[in-house]
Amino acid sequence: MLIVTALGGNALLKRGQPMTAQNQRENVRIAAMSLAPVAAEHDMVIGHGNGPQVGLLALQGAAYTAVETYPLDVLDAETEGMVGYMIEQELGNLLPFERPFATLLTMIEVDTQDPAFANPTKFIGPVYDKADADRLAAEKGWAIKPDGDHWRRVVASPEPKRIFELRPMKWLLEKHTIVIAAGGGGIPTAYDPQAERKLVGVECVIDKDLATELLARELGADLYVMLTDADAVYVDWGQPTQRAIRRASPDALAAMTFAAGSMGPKVDAACRFARATGKRAAIGALADLSRILAGEAGTTIQVDAGGIDYA
Repeated sequence: MLIVTALGGNALLKRGQPMTAQNQRENVRIAAMSLAPVAAEHDMVIGHGNGPQVGLLALQGAAYTAVETYPLDVLDAETEGMVGYMIEQELGNLLPFERPFATLLTMIEVDTQDPAFANPTKFIGPVYDKADADRLAAEKGWAIKPDGDHWRRVVASPEPKRIFELRPMKWLLEKHTIVIAAGGGGIPTAYDPQAERKLVGVECVIDKDLATELLARELGADLYVMLTDADAVYVDWGQPTQRAIRRASPDALAAMTFAAGSMGPKVDAACRFARATGKRAAIGALADLSRILAGEAGTTIQVDAGGIDYA
């Protein structure tokens, strides 16, 4: 069975945690312990978030004023390599030596006319208090928005259109390689309208869940699972009436409202995959991955679910 996973940012760096290499490695090591038993039995493609990592690189770059800070597409490429290296190493320490790994820098096409560019919504980088956020916005020309009790930089998040590295991914999967790809939603690229067939980088961030959903669909995955710090999709989240959804149809979930900055994109991606393929999508906690596969944990989204089943 081919499983495409999307690791939430908590798998790499917990909210408020210092952005050190050691902290990231420790979190990847914990993630690998949940991934390894499943990867040992199935083919697997692993996507991941990169918001804090890109934000840190941007801040480090800004501290060196001799040259301009590198654009987001280049920072995406840097973090794909960095995080992929850690995942390969930590997961490789738990699986047989013979199992191959590969991290692919993944370019994903976006439309420069996407309406998302008029309304930046994607959080990147660390959290700030209001005073620091206002100062950085004025200094750097950033757009900022509230994220819980703090403030963060936001950039445009256009729809992913096409993944350029699909063929090498398929070749690697034929050899049962564990592939780390589309990290942080991939490297956003577009064709230069002033030139024939010339790709250029774009200053934006593609939602990692929508990018990995497209990846799962194009690769013919049997299961697409988004792993986060929530153990399921909830109705009435944070209220005394909250209930975990164990199983749902895309139509039933689409009739509900979920937070745009957290669970909303995951529900959207799961519904897209289930509708387009007729196969299973799931959302749940990283530590519950084996139980999610068995339908005993998380939220499973499937066309034939018939409605909503609560845990």
